[in-house]
Amino acid sequence: MAFEKVRRAFGLGGPVVHTVLTTPDTCPGLPLMGAVRVRGGHYDVAVDTVAVGLVTRTEAEDGDALLEFHRAWVAAGFTLAPGEHQDIPFTITPPWETPLTHAYGKHLAGMSMGLRTELTADDELDHGDVELVHVHPLPLHDQVLHELDHLGFHFRHADVERGAIYGVRQELPFYQEIEFTPPDHWRRVMDELELTFITDETGVDVILEYEKHSGFLRKAQDSYARFRLNHDEDGHADVEVALREALPPII
Repeated sequence: MAFEKVRRAFGLGGPVVHTVLTTPDTCPGLPLMGAVRVRGGHYDVAVDTVAVGLVTRTEAEDGDALLEFHRAWVAAGFTLAPGEHQDIPFTITPPWETPLTHAYGKHLAGMSMGLRTELTADDELDHGDVELVHVHPLPLHDQVLHELDHLGFHFRHADVERGAIYGVRQELPFYQEIEFTPPDHWRRVMDELELTFITDETGVDVILEYEKHSGFLRKAQDSYARFRLNHDEDGHADVEVALREALPPII
């Protein structure tokens, strides 16, 4: 008995949690399903809560951080016997503003997304492994991305910035920037194009930032454009026109 108390004091012999996803692939606003597998340790454990949370790496002036931005409660208030196994199913729906990790049929360089499991019991907190999640574009996202590709813009990098975009309603404390290198005939007006999607249940705000460096210190001169697309058929028909109108004229 004394040995068991020592093990518990050092967090040894406790429950083990692991999450299995039905599929790691999803889209913003679409359910992600799986099961949390809980295995009892060497003693009875009164489990307070089991939860899963979506996490992504974000950037800010004070440094990078792994940030949980959405959570679903899986179970609460049960006793796990020594050696007992439980598979607890769950569904978590990524918010509409969830950043993309994949596009053009491949992983977007710079992006990471995962599902982290958390178990609280006897005033202790245990995190399971982080399961990778692949977030693919919705149809409107896909159309904008492929239209940029058709115009000659080449994907370079993507990241997630903590903060808010002025004049845009956001639910999450960050936004994604998808960076492109422009084709030669746009190089006089921009050195880089940054694309941000702010998505909700009715449509997508598309924000374009054109960055141009000038002078000895290469100081950036930024300009912006923004347009709105709806998820319905009319919104899909407007993608090409809206994007071409938002891009600066070729000098």
